[in-house]
Amino acid sequence: MRYDLFGQPTSLESQAALEEWNAAQLAFLAHGAATPKHLGAVLAAEPGFALGQAVRGLFMMLLGRREMLGVAAEAQAAALAGLRQGQVTQRERLFVEALTRWIAGRPSAAVEALEQVLAAHPDDVLAMKLGHAIRFVLGDGNGMRASIERVLPAYAPDHAGRGYLLGCHAFALEETGAYDQAEIAGRQALWMAPDDAWGLHAVAHVHDMTCDARAGLDWLDGREAAWAHCNNFRFHVWWHKALMHLDLGQVDAVMALYDAEVRKEQTDDYRDISNATSLLARLELEGVDVGHRWDELAELCAARTEDGSLIFADLHYLLALTASGDAEGTARLVARIASDGQRQENEAQERMADPGLAAARGLQAFGEGEYGRAFADLAAARATMQRAGGSHAQRDVFERITIDAGLRAGRFDAVEELLNDRRRMRAGRDDQFAAIRRDLILAGRGDGAAAWNSVPAQ
Repeated sequence: MRYDLFGQPTSLESQAALEEWNAAQLAFLAHGAATPKHLGAVLAAEPGFALGQAVRGLFMMLLGRREMLGVAAEAQAAALAGLRQGQVTQRERLFVEALTRWIAGRPSAAVEALEQVLAAHPDDVLAMKLGHAIRFVLGDGNGMRASIERVLPAYAPDHAGRGYLLGCHAFALEETGAYDQAEIAGRQALWMAPDDAWGLHAVAHVHDMTCDARAGLDWLDGREAAWAHCNNFRFHVWWHKALMHLDLGQVDAVMALYDAEVRKEQTDDYRDISNATSLLARLELEGVDVGHRWDELAELCAARTEDGSLIFADLHYLLALTASGDAEGTARLVARIASDGQRQENEAQERMADPGLAAARGLQAFGEGEYGRAFADLAAARATMQRAGGSHAQRDVFERITIDAGLRAGRFDAVEELLNDRRRMRAGRDDQFAAIRRDLILAGRGDGAAAWNSVPAQ
């Protein structure tokens, strides 16, 4: 029995494969671009390594793409073959079970299998990080925090994964409103693991949610090395920086970051699409002309309307389709969301039903200029919007559209309630977006049309 650098048992037979496995895990924890290279080397050397195959399959599922389901199923088959042929631990079997459950459409059950691993191996940083990642997709901030706080005592100060654990803890703390604790944990994470981009970005989230863009820029400036090694997650960190510039009214800086970093690679990965579409939508809500930047996004999103893997992805596809005026693509996507929501054969489809369909119809109506209907639908989706997944900062684009729909429909009292609730979520503070909308409400109670026309084009 060989043990990895975190002290966990493996069924790997060669030292060379073990070294690649250690490198693969470290790269994954740091969101490193080298992760598939190292994992590929492990599986090329020992294709019967059930744990490695299970992890490969889980990685495919995290991509949120229908075409990756077949690749995940191939990894599952290889993992099951490895279980039959080799001497494996119960830990490895549970990772395979997690993959099996997610392929069956039950990511919450996959998390439960990983929690069984953590019950026996509380310092298993791989199980911790994978469970954290799946919960992120599910929008389960409370679950993220509870899971990490259960295992924190098991990590000795010199545990090789402690820094990455603290980075995950920082993010979970931020998503549950413990902003001061989150910032401390995130700074500790980066001190222990200088390549922990997740921990670094958790502190960026704190500054977003506490409406302190200047401090956020100070935090990110000069720390680019902490995310330069990343896969496409590096685009997301640049997105955070762009949001901070936007809050400060520095539109030229936002546009420069969009072109040079956020959309540096014009992929159709839903995470890259969400960065781009949500940033352009925010800009347009502030009266900024984004030029032809929607065009390539709309073309890519039109090709993803039948995917159905994640409502979070679908709603961001809709941002591009509605902004570009693709009524046919918009209608096609909304109809598919409605159909999936009626079937509810898996957890993804349950989320298509709630909050997905109301949110999708609201975005469609907003794009059509039907602001009263948009506000009604988006407000109806708001209470369960966290089920769409992602973070508070990511979902805020839908909150902003809801608020602006209400303003344009003259629903000033209802919008003011939303702004007050948003302020409570943000440490009792308003960002620039909210401050402008409060001014519009004050003016709009006298002359709604004049108030809306007073939105500054920055």
